[in-house]
Amino acid sequence: MDSTTSPRAAVPPRPASAVSHGVGLVGLIGVAVWSTYCALNGLTGEGPALLNVLAAGVPMVLWSIFVDKVHRNPSTGIDWDSPAKPIRDVLDTSMTKLAGLWATWAIIAAAYCIFRFYWKQPYIFSMKVFAVGASPLFFISISYVVWLERRLKEPRDGAWHFGAMLMGLPGWDKVAIQHHLRAWAVKGFFMAFMFAIVPANFAAVVGSSMETALASPMSLARWLIGVMFLIDVAMATVGYLLTLKPLDAHIRTANPFMAGWVAALMCYPPFILMGGGSPLDYHPNTAHWEHWLEDADPLVRNLYGFVLVGLTGVYAWATVAFGLRFSNLTHRGIITHGPYAWTKHPAYVAKNTFWWLETLPFLVTSGNPVDAIRNTVILALVSGVYFWRAKTEEKHLMPDPAYQDYAAWMKLYSPMGRFHQKVRALLTPGRKGSVAPEVSSQA
Repeated sequence: MDSTTSPRAAVPPRPASAVSHGVGLVGLIGVAVWSTYCALNGLTGEGPALLNVLAAGVPMVLWSIFVDKVHRNPSTGIDWDSPAKPIRDVLDTSMTKLAGLWATWAIIAAAYCIFRFYWKQPYIFSMKVFAVGASPLFFISISYVVWLERRLKEPRDGAWHFGAMLMGLPGWDKVAIQHHLRAWAVKGFFMAFMFAIVPANFAAVVGSSMETALASPMSLARWLIGVMFLIDVAMATVGYLLTLKPLDAHIRTANPFMAGWVAALMCYPPFILMGGGSPLDYHPNTAHWEHWLEDADPLVRNLYGFVLVGLTGVYAWATVAFGLRFSNLTHRGIITHGPYAWTKHPAYVAKNTFWWLETLPFLVTSGNPVDAIRNTVILALVSGVYFWRAKTEEKHLMPDPAYQDYAAWMKLYSPMGRFHQKVRALLTPGRKGSVAPEVSSQA
């Protein structure tokens, strides 16, 4: 079948997504309801901001269990059909696993203490939340691990292997320990960051005056962009928190490639290279898009603003589509629905397009063409970093047959894939269209 010359040819079904549409939708409704309540009642503090994360997470957990029944998925590794093992039979493995888990938490806590940026704003809020939650989490982990151990098909996970190594027990595996530590490094680093930005992000939207927001189409666009980021932060924070097997949201693997970690971490503090004064700062002598369109026709300004709203909407939608499973540098199931039916990296495409349109780096207030050239080149390098991130993520996921099926389908049938085919055809005259291979049903 010639996929470039036969646009009307039958398109095979897109590989199934690991997450349903409903999970993200109910989480989004929870955020909308709670945020609206807080806005109407002037609740903009740290407590309401934290409860906004809960408002997103609780509906998603309930939907996942009672509607999607994800706890029954084979990928959880939990046997619900056989009688639970007696507690006495799992105490040894449970204690070994708890030793590994608590040692991991101790390492993360030590890292928080050693790296002093965690005790400066905005991380102070994260440290407060973790300090309050540490004791309850310690005791909850005992009952949780023993309860789960009674039904696990394979109890010797990464925590067990790490605990066995620390306790001098035989049978531990180096590769399993490395996977365990990488997964918790992701959680430790990104949970601190996500919690740190929750309060200010929430207050910026909920504490805004609606009179001001509705004063003009431009102010409404700015407020709606803030709303999209509020949704993204709440949903992403839930994703980093709930890496649990009974929710089938556990981390299958964390990216094992150093290039993947370098590409990701350079986009986040304290390693960020795009901040003010950093090597990839593309903002010197720039102005926001509103400055350059100040004298343009109001319709042009308004449409431009709402294009930016649409881009942040796609960015937030990409996070919502993950439901409980969002996190960087991890494999937690392949997402194929929502904006992931258009392109494999909708968040990266949306945010980079937003930055180009919002900053317009080739226009500078200094009037110096050197500034314009420098800012344009640097923003191109920033986009290159995200292209690099995308490729390292694909390299991590590609061994999974589900991702192979998804990538094959996207290459031939997604809007972005078809666009690439047309571009390649234009650049290579006489080139025949790609032949669509049969997509398997392993996803």
